[in-house]
Amino acid sequence: MKRYIITLIGFIFTLTAFSQGFKINVELPTASGQNVLLAHYQTIQILINDTIILDNSGKGTFTGDTLLPQGLYKIFYNNENHFDFLLSADQKFTISNSNFSNANIKIDGAKESEEFIKYMHFLSGQQKKRLDYESKWKEATQQEKEIYQNEINNLTKELHTYWKTKAIEYPGTWLASFLMANYVPVPENIPEEIKNNDSLLLRYEFDFQKTHYFDYFDITDKRFLTTPLLKPKLETYFMKVLFQMHDSIRIGVLDLIEKSRSSKPMFRYITSYFLNESINSKIMGIDALFVDIAKNYYLTGEAFWADSSTIEKVRENVIFAEHNLIGQIAPELLLEGIDGEDFFSLHQINTKITLLLIFEPGCSHCKEFVPAIYKDVYIPYRDKGLEVYAIYSMDNKKEWKEFIDKHELYDWINVWDEHHNSGFKILYDVRNTPRIYVLDENKKIIAKKLSVEQVKRVVGIELGI
Repeated sequence: MKRYIITLIGFIFTLTAFSQGFKINVELPTASGQNVLLAHYQTIQILINDTIILDNSGKGTFTGDTLLPQGLYKIFYNNENHFDFLLSADQKFTISNSNFSNANIKIDGAKESEEFIKYMHFLSGQQKKRLDYESKWKEATQQEKEIYQNEINNLTKELHTYWKTKAIEYPGTWLASFLMANYVPVPENIPEEIKNNDSLLLRYEFDFQKTHYFDYFDITDKRFLTTPLLKPKLETYFMKVLFQMHDSIRIGVLDLIEKSRSSKPMFRYITSYFLNESINSKIMGIDALFVDIAKNYYLTGEAFWADSSTIEKVRENVIFAEHNLIGQIAPELLLEGIDGEDFFSLHQINTKITLLLIFEPGCSHCKEFVPAIYKDVYIPYRDKGLEVYAIYSMDNKKEWKEFIDKHELYDWINVWDEHHNSGFKILYDVRNTPRIYVLDENKKIIAKKLSVEQVKRVVGIELGI
């Protein structure tokens, strides 16, 4: 009897496991007898799940013993013939399309997927209306333009209402989460004293968006990894919502990373995303965020996805970045002058602005950059509070002297570290040249990684010229 019970339980378990699989019937008459793909979004990429050959009537079935990750999926025949659909927990249904047009997609057997198709149809209608209003707006009188602009604004309100209505109708579903993830609330009931002051209103709206940007986007929901929504959401937050200064970005980014902790896949993606964005950012000073993320997560062992090679690369970048961040006091250097008799301290230069310039004569960029700094920046500002502490980065004194003579750089504080004892190449990240840092009178780093024109502009501003 006990053996029978065990066997029965095993049989029930087998049926349950099988019932948890997916079975997606497709009917695509225009692709009869052809290969058709089932694919899913992986943030901005599209990855293939399965391939089938349709029969002569265009029918076929994608099937598997385990459920697919929920997300946004695609039926793909070729580059001109494909369409998207939402896949939720119900993964046994039929999807048909007479000609691969969004207008002709039909789903039977999965309510959330069916509703998503209705949403696509609604969205298509809204887009057609918008294009029509925008076209009329271009040819309209000023009074008519106001009317058409109000109509365009109403389309946005209607879209938001649609999202909210469906979220109420299907509470707690993937459909509701997906639709509402697109919604970013706007401030209402703004105090009159703020509304009537442009600068206060701008700050109020900025702070509101920063605070509420993720109100309807669940940063712990791993299903968003299987959609194209997540990466653009993070990009906009990083580049537009947060004020583009390290202190502001640091608070916003680290807070978001911490909020994602409860979902390992999301924690991994978001942390990795911001690490890469911060080290590759063109915004001066954001390399400090890279150091923050690296020290908080990668060098503490919390980045469980990073192998030893990745950790070492991160560690190396931290070593080269952590001593020369914007806002820090530049590390002191005491280097030998070109005459071999005197040593010159960086910190003891008494001037309003110091350019710390590191170069090598054989570097093709240096051959243009260094003389341009002398001619376009140093000459105009040398009598107004500017000094240049120029470090030759190699160990060929003859080459160095010839370069100085050729470009007549005699007015600079020309120094070198023949035996490389000072560690300046690490302290100032001299993995490539030229390197230039703008230091204030207290030797605080106020700018770096600039073009000649940018150096000139920054120095002029700092000198009040």
